[in-house]
Amino acid sequence: MQNIYALSKLASSSVDNEEGKKGLKLFYTKANKIKNRNIVIRMFQYAAIITILITSTFFFTKFYYDLKESSENNILYVPAGQRAKISLQDGTTVWLNAKSTLKYPAKFSRHNRKVEVIGEAYFDVAKDKKKPFIVSSQAIEIKVLGTQFNIHSYPESGFIATDLIEGSLMVYDKNFKHEFITLKPNQQATYKSGKMYLSSTKHKDYFLWRDGIYAFENEKLNDILEKLQLYYDIKINIVDAKLVDTRYTGKFRQRDGIDEILRIIQKIQPFNIKKDMENNIITLSKQ
Repeated sequence: MQNIYALSKLASSSVDNEEGKKGLKLFYTKANKIKNRNIVIRMFQYAAIITILITSTFFFTKFYYDLKESSENNILYVPAGQRAKISLQDGTTVWLNAKSTLKYPAKFSRHNRKVEVIGEAYFDVAKDKKKPFIVSSQAIEIKVLGTQFNIHSYPESGFIATDLIEGSLMVYDKNFKHEFITLKPNQQATYKSGKMYLSSTKHKDYFLWRDGIYAFENEKLNDILEKLQLYYDIKINIVDAKLVDTRYTGKFRQRDGIDEILRIIQKIQPFNIKKDMENNIITLSKQ
């Protein structure tokens, strides 16, 4: 009887069919919910990945173009007998003397403001404590935050002279950055033959070259002629050695040119002037 009763329970009935349909329907409903939830999760995952890609692409592109802009240099060259004035993007003003070159980035980096100079330049640097201003010239570098100074760095001169007018700055050899000289106003750092020398600024009228005036104070003719050779890109020879030690004080306008300047100097102590136009050479001899 127990076996018959157990077997009778295995027989199908309308109730079993209904329950089976309900169970199947419930199964499909749960399966769809799980499927939909997985789809939503995948969508969020894809969205997160796309967002990361877009964001990283944006910042990479921005970094690339910032790096590209900062690595792209502008070059300003001033020919002989001329001078120029330029304002950089940070507000710094630079005056360039004759036969001078300024190389500066189209956009300064986030860490510093670095430029390169060959020749002579006067800087009025805009203050920015977060970004030091660095001037590189031949074997030395100058680091400032905000100041006014003049750098004379013609390769033909054989020396580099840095005069501080206002503020403070550090001057150091590129190979020995830890061995620097800190300048105070009216001091000059001269770099020659791998050594740095500290002295006082000779005379402030010298910096009038920014206004197109060349000023000399009790300087030997030979020293004056060396500067004029740089400024006007001409070779000047002195035949008589006695002329070399004669000292002069005076101011000359840049636009007057080398011929007029020599004629004015000639009035103080007479000498002959012979000009070789073909070879761009001027020869001075005693009368």
